[in-house]
Amino acid sequence: MVSHIPLKKIKSGVYGLNGLMDGGINENTITAVIGTSGAGKTTFATYFLKRGLELGEDAIFITLDESPKQIIKGVIEMGWEDVEDYIDKGMLIFVDAGGREFSDFIKTELAGFVDEWQGYNARIVIDPLTPVLWSTEDKYEQRDLVSSLLRGTRNIGTVVCTLEEHGVVGDLSGPELVIPMYLADNVIHLRYRSHDSPERREMKIIKCRSSRHSKFWHPYTIVRGSGIITQRAKLANQVPKNIVDMTSLLNGIFEQLPADKKAKLTPKVKQSLIRTINKLSEEDIGHLDPEYILTQILSEYELIDEG
Repeated sequence: MVSHIPLKKIKSGVYGLNGLMDGGINENTITAVIGTSGAGKTTFATYFLKRGLELGEDAIFITLDESPKQIIKGVIEMGWEDVEDYIDKGMLIFVDAGGREFSDFIKTELAGFVDEWQGYNARIVIDPLTPVLWSTEDKYEQRDLVSSLLRGTRNIGTVVCTLEEHGVVGDLSGPELVIPMYLADNVIHLRYRSHDSPERREMKIIKCRSSRHSKFWHPYTIVRGSGIITQRAKLANQVPKNIVDMTSLLNGIFEQLPADKKAKLTPKVKQSLIRTINKLSEEDIGHLDPEYILTQILSEYELIDEG
């Protein structure tokens, strides 16, 4: 009889998403995040890395577009103010593949890079993956390049790659999307309707191998200091409660935690939570319920059970 070893789940860093993916992202898998400009793809990716760094994991950001300097400036503006501390400690590194021939990088440099990081079990972001496909018009070579890059990076950890959505919003049949979607273990679509009034953001898990997952569209909001906050579809039309004093609510929860949960509340985690909540209280969270957000944040840190 064949025994099945359960896949290890890791926290996504996206509040509200773990519960939609049966507890989180399966370790050592590839997740493709698809969306138009402004949908929050890079925010998704950077907060995925941030969560791993908070857990003591290493993080690698492979950029094929913007320079590391631009990315760091952007994440600081989005509220991740201590990102440079992780860089200084060598826990977060950038691989600037912009300006190179992507095919040469993959064919000549990738193997050595993977060997160097073998055994680290890092979190890896490739943002964006789309230029790899644009580097050649040959479909077979496109598949080989993307496959080599994704398989190579998955050998050293869990991968999130971003893909630009072009053309009609919601049409995922474009040639620059089909190959990565086929090769990825998970596909998450960030649908952003910037021309609607008010603008709309919805997330759907298109594919999630070896895991149960939600089949619905879920509203999400991008909040400075918190990243992406996803709301369950069944809560979307509820009228939000009045804004509460979230810091006081958080401290009250800290005091009531059972012993096994308090063990997870290290000074570093507590500091990160308080910083997130303080920033959240200054931001416009739209129609999201503050208490719902707090529940998702605490479940991300395993201080309460997924709800």
